[in-house]
Amino acid sequence: MNGFAAVEVIAAKRDRAELSGDQIDWVIGAYTRGEVAEEQMSALLMAILLNGMTSAEIARWTTAMIDSGTRLDLTAVGRPTVDKHSTGGVGDKISLPLAPLVAACGAAVPQLSGRGLGHTGGTLDKMESIPGWRATLSPAEMIAQLSSVGAVICAASADLAPADRKLYALRDVTATVESIPMIAASIMSKKIAEGTAALVLDVKVGSGAFMKDQERAAQLARTMVELGERAGVRTSALLTDMSTPLGSAVGNAVEVVESVEVLAGGGPADVVELTVALAREMVALAGLDADPAQVLASGRAMDRWRAMVAAQGGDPDAALPQPRYREQVAADEAGVVQRLDARAVGVAAWRLGAGRERREHDVQAAAGILCLVTPGETVTAGQQLFELHTDTPDRFPAALADLADAVVLASPGTIVETSPLIMEVIRHP
Repeated sequence: MNGFAAVEVIAAKRDRAELSGDQIDWVIGAYTRGEVAEEQMSALLMAILLNGMTSAEIARWTTAMIDSGTRLDLTAVGRPTVDKHSTGGVGDKISLPLAPLVAACGAAVPQLSGRGLGHTGGTLDKMESIPGWRATLSPAEMIAQLSSVGAVICAASADLAPADRKLYALRDVTATVESIPMIAASIMSKKIAEGTAALVLDVKVGSGAFMKDQERAAQLARTMVELGERAGVRTSALLTDMSTPLGSAVGNAVEVVESVEVLAGGGPADVVELTVALAREMVALAGLDADPAQVLASGRAMDRWRAMVAAQGGDPDAALPQPRYREQVAADEAGVVQRLDARAVGVAAWRLGAGRERREHDVQAAAGILCLVTPGETVTAGQQLFELHTDTPDRFPAALADLADAVVLASPGTIVETSPLIMEVIRHP
């Protein structure tokens, strides 16, 4: 393990050589300890981006990142454990109804979540719009809640894959975020370290997603499924459409409202469809015999939601924050909605204060957008397309500019074909 030099590891990957397990263990450990300079790791990341990695390299890199910190032991929970991870999208509030639904089916869902950055929202930001709710739990509190309630949505502790936190920040400023090996290792190191026995991945595809085309999304999904299975975590992935926002609400408190509507037996059809589809996959991987659609209809998932919120100090009956200012956007002409661009809506919501530009920035709980039309819908001139929410009205002009081309109308009577929400399911052979 000793005797390596960073420059030799960089040169090996530059020259398309396969890194040895010892080289990978050393460079991750040394970088985490501060013994490899930022510029050296930057060069290695760029070499990996340009030249790729073998399956064995990615698996060892992921293991080294896990070994940089601690692993959670969930064996005391007393239920089969299964988690879900989304690669991020616009209006993607699925974790909120999904975790209590799968818990009501008999599993324990350790949903370690993050905060939003840029145009994609963060699950913790949404949950923190609930008065009193807290994101930070100790491992003992998390295990106790999983045992009693069956679901937890909370922040990952700092000692869970700390190498990933350091590498993620570096990738962000060195134009190496797009590396599929690094994306896969980043996601899977945290999920494997959290101790779940099974994992379902929701890999988004489209304008509002990190992955814009299905081929690259499928490559990422296959890589992550293989990493999970190698680590003994039963893993599968759904490729899902993110060309249009999920549901009507995009933001923080507004997405909590929509999630509760789903748990109450209503909510937008696409949010219900994806929640139930992911729940079915999770229940199957957990080895449970339950029908999530029936469980959702029974109201038992709502009971788990209320218990989950209360266990983390939140008041499930409290009024959620309301915006100080609202603005409407109307259609200039009649037509059929051909396109509702997820990225444009996500960026506009971010401008209104629903997201952050840098990790240390705060978000507005009440900021967001309600999308009042969907693709394929016929609209009349003057019909409302969006409702914008913010506490700071000087944010409206930039958000309105982002939304100027978000809705594309076809001539009245046009038949618009919409993409299926679930594009592909990838399971271990």
